[in-house]
Amino acid sequence: MARTGRPRGFDRDAALHTAMLVFWERGYETTSTNDLSAAMGVNPPSLYAAFTNKEQLFREAVGLYERTEAKASQELLEAAPTAREAIAAFLHESVDRFTCEGKPRGCMIVLAATNCTADHESVRDFAMRCRARTKTTLKARLDTAAGAGELARGTDTDRIAAFYTAFLNGLSLQARDGMPRAQLHDLVDMAMGLWQAAPAGLRPAG
Repeated sequence: MARTGRPRGFDRDAALHTAMLVFWERGYETTSTNDLSAAMGVNPPSLYAAFTNKEQLFREAVGLYERTEAKASQELLEAAPTAREAIAAFLHESVDRFTCEGKPRGCMIVLAATNCTADHESVRDFAMRCRARTKTTLKARLDTAAGAGELARGTDTDRIAAFYTAFLNGLSLQARDGMPRAQLHDLVDMAMGLWQAAPAGLRPAG
């Protein structure tokens, strides 16, 4: 009887990293199990034994992306001394990640599951929740700044977080379309310039 378990020497972490890159480059729906098996160097039964199914593999791959690829931008957001510096650092680091040599361009979470059909509604909803966490994270940083008196009273932190989240998603798409890194950084500078040009609710207190 043929073996259906994992092959000897199977490295689950390495296989998951490879799957992350495949999903990141091709997207969920256009990536087949055969594509994943070939890239990971395992047969389909071994893939299922390790990850249950394609959707579970995708969910784990997104989790790996968040823990590794997106970690630096999250740390910068938390470490910067002001909200403006935090968001600027977050966006600039994201540009570097979106245009890193040897990896797919753009953000995996933004791009990998935006065109899912009704047959993969659970995957689409999962990706939407992951994307929504960006706005939640930015808003939390802005709320902290508002609580410390850094932002003017009445600042609409939800609206600001929504703006910069939408801008980040646009950066991801522009990166995938081939926009040069330097030009993307220039766009970030323009977006941060709105901080000073915006109504008083967005400018720092005082």
